[in-house]
Amino acid sequence: MKLFLKIISYIFHPLFIPFTGTFIYFLITPKYSPLELQSGNILPIFILTVIVPIISYLILRNIGVVSSIFMSTAQERKYPLYIIIVLLLMIVYKVTPNSYTVELHYYFIGLIGGSMASLILLFMNFKSSMHLMGMGSLFMFLTCLSIHFEINITLALSLIIFATGLVTTSRLYFRAHSLPEILIGFFIGLISQLLTIRFWLE
Repeated sequence: MKLFLKIISYIFHPLFIPFTGTFIYFLITPKYSPLELQSGNILPIFILTVIVPIISYLILRNIGVVSSIFMSTAQERKYPLYIIIVLLLMIVYKVTPNSYTVELHYYFIGLIGGSMASLILLFMNFKSSMHLMGMGSLFMFLTCLSIHFEINITLALSLIIFATGLVTTSRLYFRAHSLPEILIGFFIGLISQLLTIRFWLE
């Protein structure tokens, strides 16, 4: 059980949420998306949200700023969040121009909002769960895409709900977060996406 929950924590690490949302978007969108447009979004987003943060983490760990990939203390989480917010801003301004992939554009704006809310809470010495923030963001984004495109992705949403339960169990099992930290993290993810949908949901 311990190994299984550890693997769950890695698979659903918040680092992968931006790329996962992007990949699923192009998988389910009925809009015509030429290969050039898809690769022009997916590849830079993968580099900026997965590769660059991993390299940044290795540097931060090497200089002693963080001790593990899960960053157990509030202080350890601040510097990676600074980096993530800057990278997400780069994606919003350079990778997902509003006129081409409006849904993705606001998905990343929502992720920025959620990350900033989590950062503000860190200054109040409250460590909201980034894992659950990511799961909440992904769930709300896909729910809105289902409504927007009028497509049935009930199975995908059910799998995300199930995965969210596993992630919650994992974070509680390893005592990485208290229940309030998990719940607030999840609702930060939900609300940050809800605040953007009026700009693109029709």
